[in-house]
Amino acid sequence: MPTHIATRLIDAASQIVLGKEHAVRLALACLLARGHLLMEDMPGVGKTTLAHALAHLLGLRFQRIQFTSDMLPADILGVSVFDQRDGSFRFHPGPVFSEMILADEINRATPKAQSALLEAMEERQISAEGRTYPLPASFFVIATQNPTDQIGTFPLPESQLDRFLMRISLGYPDPASERALLAGEDRRNMLARLPPVLAAGELDTLLAATRQIHVGPRLLDYVQALLARSRESGDFSSGLSPRAGLALLAAARAWALLGGRDHVLPEDVQAVLPAVAGHRLRPAGERPLPPDELTRRLLMAVPLP
Repeated sequence: MPTHIATRLIDAASQIVLGKEHAVRLALACLLARGHLLMEDMPGVGKTTLAHALAHLLGLRFQRIQFTSDMLPADILGVSVFDQRDGSFRFHPGPVFSEMILADEINRATPKAQSALLEAMEERQISAEGRTYPLPASFFVIATQNPTDQIGTFPLPESQLDRFLMRISLGYPDPASERALLAGEDRRNMLARLPPVLAAGELDTLLAATRQIHVGPRLLDYVQALLARSRESGDFSSGLSPRAGLALLAAARAWALLGGRDHVLPEDVQAVLPAVAGHRLRPAGERPLPPDELTRRLLMAVPLP
């Protein structure tokens, strides 16, 4: 039963990342929707731990790429090396050729290095030396970024932000979770003892089940109304694109699956909209509102079907 598998995943990940079940659900929904995840927050709140936990519990091959200001695209994609034995160049794959990538502090790198992930994230392949190399079928990027007011950050351009299906923030833990974290065992040691939750083929089962979640005509009307309102409202300088609408539906399907349903409800759309739309909406006015407030106003402006 796909829902039973998903519940086991959420319960196991919540043992590692304490007090953040909603964020864990969003991250898992992003993966099931075959998107990529951007986590923006202060250092030290558990972004890297969440990425490690998901990779371990899903049984995926994992690579962490630490982005720095002197990074080059070849450091991510790979490089061709001359082989003196046969007088030809051989391509040596970079760390991007894994099933789950943690692009850590992605906005510490220059735009040239950031853009190296664009084709990989969108097309699930890379091009080098005139050849195309496919990436694993379950390829999933989790990128972390520090707040842009910190020293040494390069804001991600809109074209790359749009490649991320969701953007989430973990925030500080609640007092009870923080006390358990301070008094308990190191989460890395705990994670090392946890066995993977998924057996071979179960992730494919979840991905296939997510695509089969039903979306009715009235639900499509609701999503279209949200898109139209974002484009017509004076709160936004630019609204949501058709790609954002597809991302919203994919995320809502995954959220419905995690809730044990075979069809999408308006509540599923509302649950994922802040994570899907917050980094895509451009606020209008001299005193722009924060993303959560923008998405709240959008939801309040569109009546439920």
